[in-house]
Amino acid sequence: MLVGNGGVGKSQLAASLARELRDEERSGERGLDVLVWVKATEPDQIITTYAEAAERLQLPGSTSDDSGSVAEAFMAWLAATERRWLVVLDDITDPGMADRWWPDGNARKGRVLATTRRDDAVLSGKGRTPIPLDLYTEEEARAFLHRRLTDAGHARLYDTDAVDPLIEELGRLPLALGHAAAYMINKRCTTSDYLARFRDTDIGLSNLLPPDADTEGYGRPVTTALLISLTAVQAVDATQLARPLLEFISLTAPQGHPAQLWSTPPALQYLRTSRPGQRRWLRRHQPVVTAQQVQDALNCLRTYALVTQDMSDAPVRIHALIARAVRETIPAGTKRTIARVMADALQSLWPDLDHQDRELAALLRTNTLHLDEHTYPALWQPDIHPCIYQVSRNLTATGLLDQAVEYDRVVVERSTEIHGPEYRDTLAARNNLAVSYRAARRDQEALVLSERVLADCERLLGPEHPNTLTARSNLAVAYRDAGRDREALVLSERVLADRERLLGLEHPDTLTARSNLAVSYRDAGRDQEALDLRERVLADRERLLGPEHPDTLTARNNLAVAYRAEGRDREALVLSERVLADRERLLGPEHPDTLAARSNLAVSYRAVGRDQEALDLREGVLADCERLLGLEHPNTLAARSNLAVSYRAAGRDQEALDLRERVLADRERLLGPEHPDTLTARSNLAVVYRDAGRDREALVLSERVLADRERLLGPEHPDTLTARSNLAVLRDDVETAQQPSTATSAMDSASQHPSNTPERPE
Repeated sequence: MLVGNGGVGKSQLAASLARELRDEERSGERGLDVLVWVKATEPDQIITTYAEAAERLQLPGSTSDDSGSVAEAFMAWLAATERRWLVVLDDITDPGMADRWWPDGNARKGRVLATTRRDDAVLSGKGRTPIPLDLYTEEEARAFLHRRLTDAGHARLYDTDAVDPLIEELGRLPLALGHAAAYMINKRCTTSDYLARFRDTDIGLSNLLPPDADTEGYGRPVTTALLISLTAVQAVDATQLARPLLEFISLTAPQGHPAQLWSTPPALQYLRTSRPGQRRWLRRHQPVVTAQQVQDALNCLRTYALVTQDMSDAPVRIHALIARAVRETIPAGTKRTIARVMADALQSLWPDLDHQDRELAALLRTNTLHLDEHTYPALWQPDIHPCIYQVSRNLTATGLLDQAVEYDRVVVERSTEIHGPEYRDTLAARNNLAVSYRAARRDQEALVLSERVLADCERLLGPEHPNTLTARSNLAVAYRDAGRDREALVLSERVLADRERLLGLEHPDTLTARSNLAVSYRDAGRDQEALDLRERVLADRERLLGPEHPDTLTARNNLAVAYRAEGRDREALVLSERVLADRERLLGPEHPDTLAARSNLAVSYRAVGRDQEALDLREGVLADCERLLGLEHPNTLAARSNLAVSYRAAGRDQEALDLRERVLADRERLLGPEHPDTLTARSNLAVVYRDAGRDREALVLSERVLADRERLLGPEHPDTLTARSNLAVLRDDVETAQQPSTATSAMDSASQHPSNTPERPE
């Protein structure tokens, strides 16, 4: 028995086998005496075909008007005859009915070959062996297209670059690939041209995969083959939910969607009013749809192979072409309604914190993107649905920073096009883009955009609107990233004062403002004030959010940094170890925040003289960052710089120098020559050059760093003062080295300005 979805070639394989057996020379146990092909979708078809076979064989009683009795006589003859026979039951849709008319056969004289989309238990047993037929593999699909086009004399139509995307768009379905190949041959269009047409949703499947392109003998149009089971489903669906549920599912991603999506209140409420054949006023009075009824409808769809699900709690999947065929039957107005309801359902499942269920969050992100792609602009009107913004937050939380920037850029473009540049959703989208720029260390772009967003928010919303306060806070962070610490401090103090007055002392946004002000105090050298704020923020978050909330872990980490700045290294070490243990347990060992905690613990180890442990941690962090984030991610560059610090402390000078040169080259290329991190990398390389005795190169770099910092940060900035001090020490060392004396002077290692992994500002 051949089992598989529509279009995988069950009937074609059965027909090929039947022809092969029919054409064999009859001798011994080879060849056939009787071949009966039965269309088995309905019981009447089986009975009629059996009766016709009995009449052609001139069996006793075959001329009776009672077709059922004649069919039974044919079954009895098959069981008793010594002649060799094959009965093909093609496309069984009702296993119970088919079991009643399943002939008894054996390997010596007769066989039954069946095809079906269903996977009911009744179809196995009694000596019947289900043989699953699946989609083509990528290699098989590629080979089929190449051979089909080449055999037709049109090998030039095979565009290698477009083949793999086309195969995935067609879902590796043999039926669709056969029709597509014939279309390309008939229209003389390349695989690239066909792919572009296929992605144009204004062109229906019936035009892209037309019936006259059936050169492989499938016998029916693609859309008919894909949806033929739907009629049978509706006939047996007692819940009357299968059809509207399938319409819902057609808008989900082929990779699968969470099974619990259909038990959410938005989905249940919509399904309650969407049963077919009801007037609108009657639909509103329909009884509540239960989760069990939805599960029954889902089981019905799965039984008829319209959807797949490995286990009851596993993701539900639908083949891409089945989904498209269903989508093309949904009226435009209904599709918009379904899109908003599904977005509500997806949003209701999203974890408050993505790390609580990372697999679920990733699946929800994939489905949101797919939903938006196939229903645009439904999620953008009348307002942008919150799940659009949720995707951006998830990309950033997952560490996919470049993807977050590109996604937010598109969101801004679409919102501007639909709502205009000054609409509140557009302002929110621009603010999100600025945050993503900053996360990706594209600091100048973040700064420019943050200034524009704040100006627009103040003009359009007023100086005390919550969105304006957020924009002001984000601009303060952008100023700090750009080294404009004084401006950052002024804004941070204003934001805290406004939030305390407008939101209260214990509002989460107020705690964030207090934490950000602590960073500005630290940068301004006001360490005790920074420490006092850090201790207060941690105490408040532990009390209000709980000891394991991510914001509490961040506050604990920040307090460790403050303790370290005050020379309280032992207390910093205790906190850093706790933060790492909590993040490994709560977020997982590979989460970006966990990697940052591991890097910060290395700093604490080094501060207490545990240099080898610090070095081991930093080597692990760099390896993890390169593997998980990529070679050029900002956190990877910082990890590489930090490892250079440990190599230098361990006397592995050449390795330290190699890393410093690489970090500077990467930062100049990726961030630009005047980015604060680039200046730090240049300063650190100067220190390593001095260690290596390359005094002239060290002097040139140090002079450039001081000039750049004076110009960019101002003469009194702490980093400028450090650069001036480093240059003075270096000049003294060079002058001493040039004098005929045995006295030497080395640059104090404390004057180095290592770029430890920076905390992510809140």
